[in-house]
Amino acid sequence: MLLEDIVKYLINKNITIATMESCTGGLLASMITDIEGASNILKFSAIPYASEYKVYMGVKKETINTYTVYSREVVQEMAYNIANIAKSDIGVGISGQLSGEEKGVFLSIYDKRVNKYYDTYIEIKNTVRTEEKLEVIKAFKELFNSTIKV
Repeated sequence: MLLEDIVKYLINKNITIATMESCTGGLLASMITDIEGASNILKFSAIPYASEYKVYMGVKKETINTYTVYSREVVQEMAYNIANIAKSDIGVGISGQLSGEEKGVFLSIYDKRVNKYYDTYIEIKNTVRTEEKLEVIKAFKELFNSTIKV
């Protein structure tokens, strides 16, 4: 499924979305804004690359200290907090490692309408950073389509 289809679905259902992306550097939000009508559904996007700014955006320091910044627990807090900060229906949290021996990214979609998280972990296989980020976007589309858009 194309990201354009997801944006059209959100527009048609009057569902808003906000993102808090770390390792993808805002690529998901950027790609959403490439689609006509995105201003109707994208409420806010944040790129807290450094841990201190994740904390500033509401992620508990204790969560980072306990689970590390690359964890399901942290991306859930990112997704929850951005949904609440932006007053959006859906929040997306993304954090992980795109380099090193333990490459992988955690992704969480928080649906405030039903107070539920949908999570996945993406093992990064590419070695080109742009392609690695696109793997995460693909995982977002798959997770969204199998959970939110059912």
